[in-house]
This record gives sequence, structure tokens and C-alpha cells, in this order.
Amino acid sequence: MAETRLSFKEMCSKFDVTPRTLRYYEYIELLSPERQGRSRFYGPTEIARMTLILRGRRWGFSLEDLRQWLLIYENEGSEKQLATFVEYAERQISELREKQVELEQVISELEGLSASIQKDLGAA
Repeated sequence: MAETRLSFKEMCSKFDVTPRTLRYYEYIELLSPERQGRSRFYGPTEIARMTLILRGRRWGFSLEDLRQWLLIYENEGSEKQLATFVEYAERQISELREKQVELEQVISELEGLSASIQKDLGAA
């Protein structure tokens, strides 16, 4: 069976990213496509890496964290990479919980202010 390879344009389309984003991920060494002349091709490894990068971004991980995490796999294997992921995930969960508390406070304040203004408007 032939190995799956995507062109630059196909990679952008598959992951719904801009060419600028894809080039930037290459520039900061998150991705290393195969080059043939001026063309770039992304094999299964790069496709998997892009999937992980986008998941990580969705979960709020920094690009540097993701770069380091991907390097761990290359240099130390999957067990160390998974242990590192757990550390990153626990840190991110803690940060998200703090933001959640802050958001709940802001929502409460806005609801109170909105209700107060609506009451004042109704009295006028």
C-alpha cells in the first residue's frame, strides 16, 4: 500500500490552517516536510505531528511546550513523552480551573450590573 503523502496545499486544507501557519510551524521546527525542489510533502509522521500540534493548541499548550514534547519522543521515546504530557496536562488543567473561577466571577458581576441597569431603566 502506498504511503500517504500530502502536498502543502492539501495539508493546509486537511487541517484548515493558513499557509502562513504551516510555514511558521516548519520555521519553528514543529514540522519537517520532505522537499522535492520547491514542493513540500507531508508523510504520515508529519500528519500525526500536525494532529498533535492542533490538539495541543486547542488545549492551550504553548508552541514551545509542544515543540519540546515532540522532541522528547524523538530523543527519549514514548514513555517519557507520555509522562511529560501528564505533567503538561496537570499544569494546564490547574491554569484552566483558575481561569474558570475568574470567568465565573466576571459573569456574576456582569449579570448583577445588567440586572441593576435594567431595574433602573424600568423605573425611569
